[in-house]
Amino acid sequence: MQAKAIVTDTYLDSIEIEKHLKNVEYIIMAADAPKHFTETPIHFTIFLNTNDKLPKDIQDAILDKFLEEEGITAPAELMSQIMPVGFGKSAQDTPMPLLLVKPEDQRTIAHAVMFVMDFLADSENFNEAKHDALTGWSYSYNQE
Repeated sequence: MQAKAIVTDTYLDSIEIEKHLKNVEYIIMAADAPKHFTETPIHFTIFLNTNDKLPKDIQDAILDKFLEEEGITAPAELMSQIMPVGFGKSAQDTPMPLLLVKPEDQRTIAHAVMFVMDFLADSENFNEAKHDALTGWSYSYNQE
């Protein structure tokens, strides 16, 4: 099977985003890092479903939890902040979270404001990203 690029030319609107994020605790995304980062070949993004500015000690505890639970090592180039996140529609089962960095994207794509942790690292648990240059994401939901 040949991997194909994920096409996201349509996005959830504000109402769809609100409904979509109901009961979502976080989303973790893994993609291949630029090739010159040989020690940290995976680009991770953790989208926490909160728009609270988290204190540094809480951020550290959250990151440590993810590193341990997901077998992630050698984190580097960490960026943690509140960011606008859009959600692209595609052939995948769940919408693809998209960090909206460009001002024009922030103006034109509906989004939620989420606390984002973005970093490079390594792991043997994300081989699709590490060896096959594929992007994937997984949602975690609150238990009700």
